[in-house]
Amino acid sequence: MRRIRSAAAAIIMLVMAVTLSGCLYPKDKLGQFQKPPKDAIMNVQAVIDQFQKDTGLLPMQNSEADTPIYEKFKVDFDKLQRMGYISSVPETAYEKGGSYYYLIINEETDPTVKLMNLVIYQQMNDLQASIKAYSDAHSGKVPAGAELYPGFSTIDFKTLGGKEPDMHSMFSGSTLTPMVDANGMVYLDYGPDIMQLLAKETKKPADNEDLRVVLVNNSDFVPVKSPVYQLVNGDPQAVSK
Repeated sequence: MRRIRSAAAAIIMLVMAVTLSGCLYPKDKLGQFQKPPKDAIMNVQAVIDQFQKDTGLLPMQNSEADTPIYEKFKVDFDKLQRMGYISSVPETAYEKGGSYYYLIINEETDPTVKLMNLVIYQQMNDLQASIKAYSDAHSGKVPAGAELYPGFSTIDFKTLGGKEPDMHSMFSGSTLTPMVDANGMVYLDYGPDIMQLLAKETKKPADNEDLRVVLVNNSDFVPVKSPVYQLVNGDPQAVSK
C-alpha cells in the first residue's frame, strides 16, 4: 500500500494547489452530515506521505497520552503550510472553519488520513455536559434507560429533561443511539453498523479484537465517541476498557 501511495504522490501533488485551496467545495454546500469530496482526503494523504518520506516524521499535533485513539493525532496543517507542503488548508477542515478534524491513524505502521465529524462530536460534548449537570444535581445518579450492553444503557431523555439529539452515522446514514455508562460517560452505539460490515467480511475477527477497525477500514471516517467493541457470542458488543 505504501508503494502504491508513493507512486501516485507525484501526480497528485501537481494538483494540490487547486484542490486544497477549497475553492471547489464552499462551506455552504457541506451539509451537517454531507461527506467531503474524496479527492480532498486523497490529496492530504499524498502530502502526509511526501512529508514523511522527506523528513522521516509525521505532521501531527501533540496530544495527551490518554486521548482516545480515534481523536488523538490531528494533522498539523500549520506546519505543512509553514514548510511549503500545502498552499492552504482544505475548506472542510476545522482549521478553515469546516466540520471535520483530519486525523492520522495507524501512525506507527501505515499512517492513514481519516476524518472525524465535528458536528456529532460537539453534540456529544453538549450531551455530556447535560448528563454531568444532572448527575451533580442528583447525588451522582445517572439518567439511564434500558440496558443496551453490559455496563451501557440508553439515556432517559425524559428524566434528563431534554430532547434526544438527531445524529446519523457517517458509515450507514442510520440514526445513532446515544448511550451512557455507570460513570455517566456518554457514547454512541455503532453496534448495528459493525454488524452490517461484519456480515460482508469473509474472515471472522478474533474475540479480543477491537471491532471499530472494521468501520475505519471501510470508510474515510472514524467513529465519534465510540466505546470499544468486541465479538461476544457472535455479535458486536460494547465493552468497558
